[in-house]
Amino acid sequence: MSMNETYQPINCDDYDNLELACQHHLILTLTLKDGEVLQAKANDLVSRKNVEYLVADVSGETRELRLDKISSFSHPQIGTVVVSES
Repeated sequence: MSMNETYQPINCDDYDNLELACQHHLILTLTLKDGEVLQAKANDLVSRKNVEYLVADVSGETRELRLDKISSFSHPQIGTVVVSES
């Protein structure tokens, strides 16, 4: 998948759950649409050029993950969320 693809905003409820995760710096299990599975500490949500990203610490490095490339995320406090487009 090219990073130049048109961004598809995610569902507002899913976005709200990611905001909550960032506020509490939760360690999430993220499954990306390409099949990659990550353990990541949620830090922030940013928007750049109409594309939204989750800023997270993954194995000691900061990564920005496009929200529309996340298939699902989970944490015991929020359960498992399967990300859907808005």
